[in-house]
Amino acid sequence: MSITTQQVSIRELADIVDASIHGDPDAVISGIATLELAEQGELSFFTNRKYHKFLTITQATVVILHPDDVDNCPTNAILSDDPYLAYAKIATWLTQSEIEQTQIASSAVIADDVVIGENVNIGAHVVIGTGSKIGHNVCLHAGCVVADNVTIGSESVLYSNVSIYSNVIIGEKAIIHSGAVIGSDGFGIANEKGQWFKVPQLGRVIIGDKVEIGANTTIDRGAIEDTVIENGVKLDNLIQIAHNVLIGENTAIAGCVGIAGSSTIGKHCAIGGGSGILGHLSIADHVHITATSLVTKSINEPGVYSSGTPLQENAQWHKNFVRFKQLDKMARRLNALEKKI
Repeated sequence: MSITTQQVSIRELADIVDASIHGDPDAVISGIATLELAEQGELSFFTNRKYHKFLTITQATVVILHPDDVDNCPTNAILSDDPYLAYAKIATWLTQSEIEQTQIASSAVIADDVVIGENVNIGAHVVIGTGSKIGHNVCLHAGCVVADNVTIGSESVLYSNVSIYSNVIIGEKAIIHSGAVIGSDGFGIANEKGQWFKVPQLGRVIIGDKVEIGANTTIDRGAIEDTVIENGVKLDNLIQIAHNVLIGENTAIAGCVGIAGSSTIGKHCAIGGGSGILGHLSIADHVHITATSLVTKSINEPGVYSSGTPLQENAQWHKNFVRFKQLDKMARRLNALEKKI
């Protein structure tokens, strides 16, 4: 499958990322495809060595790649030290679409005092509560619910069926995918003689600029203080962020991560899919946590951290598990032997 784009020359594409060209700068492309399936008139990119066999036979009109790989490319090339980043910027430019003049669906329900900026699109059955402010060039797709006193910054996009609770602040150029819920109650409960009593959740959620939030991700509002997602944070699908969490700028978190309440995640961190972070912990800047890790204590130094047992053949896993249960006994025996030496 290829993606149709606007028609443009290789020279124009290279200028977007300030890259050099190998081949014909005036050749024209009008689509994007993989190396394997690309045809004449289409752009592709090469970053992973396991696709080298497709690079040598590709029919693409131009390939974005590292200068070290140009001798193996049979066609035109855009040369970049970071081909994947160059592809991301070029593909974004090729596929961006301008928002048309303000269009508000007749089925939308909008409170009388809502402030709506210029060039805003509001889809079918969108609901916007009293006191809310919608910035310029915002797009709210069908079925979104924006409660009272919400602020959405300019050029933000909310896809279908996003729910924004009251008093949430969303910065500029945010992207929030379908099914996300922002500002719901945190898990605050107190026990009274075996029964649970709900603790009011009175804080807000504050989201910075250029934040992306994946489908069905949930971010709880603070119990008293705010839950804060700083500028440039990227959140994958199906992430749970509990009350009073702070996530530092330009941190990326993969799918199915759970972050318990009042934890602080530093700047420029990367958290692998399926990981869990216990409550009231702090994670330093520039920390990389690999997939399915469980963080049970604060991390004070940058670096790569992992936990868990990698996949093994089941019989071997059972043997290792039995040995794991014997570690304490073995440690005691070793200590006793060391004392005799």
